[in-house]
Amino acid sequence: MIDQLNPNVKGAVTALLAFGIFASHDVIIKFLGGEYSAFQIAFFSGIFGFPVVLLMLIGDRSDGNLIPRHPYWTALRTICAVATGISAFYAFSVLPLAQTYALLFVTPLLITVLAIPILGETVGIHRWAAVVIGLIGVIIVLRPGQEGLSSGHLAALIAAICGAIASIIVRKIGDEERPIVLLLYPMFANIFLAGAFLPFVYRPMPVEHLGMLVIVAAFGLAASLLIILAFRNAEAVVVAPMQYTQIMWAAFFGFFLFGERPDMATGIGAAIIVSSGIYIVLREGHSGNSENQPVLQTRGRNEVGTAPRSSILERLRRANQDVGVTARRKIREEIQK
Repeated sequence: MIDQLNPNVKGAVTALLAFGIFASHDVIIKFLGGEYSAFQIAFFSGIFGFPVVLLMLIGDRSDGNLIPRHPYWTALRTICAVATGISAFYAFSVLPLAQTYALLFVTPLLITVLAIPILGETVGIHRWAAVVIGLIGVIIVLRPGQEGLSSGHLAALIAAICGAIASIIVRKIGDEERPIVLLLYPMFANIFLAGAFLPFVYRPMPVEHLGMLVIVAAFGLAASLLIILAFRNAEAVVVAPMQYTQIMWAAFFGFFLFGERPDMATGIGAAIIVSSGIYIVLREGHSGNSENQPVLQTRGRNEVGTAPRSSILERLRRANQDVGVTARRKIREEIQK
């Protein structure tokens, strides 16, 4: 039945399913975060995700080695990717789900700002206004002066900032670096860094908890494949806003599994942030204001455990865009003939 749907509708439905799986992935992380350090969770997530990357490496037939062509940009992205994963894991473990998502949704707004110095973008008054309004939403969520800002709030903001930097670097060097290089370095760095802290934070894990970490890696892979399918069927401006449905999953899971009741300030702030992000995505996708379209991303999170989730969407969006360009070129050639 789904095959009979309009391609954009099909892509939207597939993306909704993908982000629902990602939300379930985050619920497991939150559950385990109540008992284990973020470094321990990150380490085992990377270990269990490594076989998937190994299969990708075996199946990668492109020429070249694993030495980055842009070592400094790759190193910065690797640092940011690791910081994003560990910070997000910690934030999910100590903050309500809805509040964590609201702060992580700042990533597209930050990408818009970072596009100016890194990509040479020109940001117009409309996008600047959307960024400022989105940051007002962040202030509403944080409520400075009314509630003390915790380490969890700081971790969520670090994840959003580092995720934005990692995503914009992918946009800058992604055409020249092999995808496996962009994926492999953050994964190795995550395993080594988290492994270095593991002796100081390790707690024995029963088999069922190790099984949950396997599910985390499996969910990350399954959701990533669904996003690939979504981008093959639909335009990026249709798929990208679907990420914001995670705030509804957060409210649902938070209430029924963790007894969390998002307060009015979190709800209002999240609505403002989401609205600002959707406005920027739709404006860039339809008006042609941005050649690079840097905000057609999702929040920085994990690619099967470590690297920012947004870089997956960026590469898929660009592949989808390249296919469209090739098709239009062929049509023009046929007309000229």
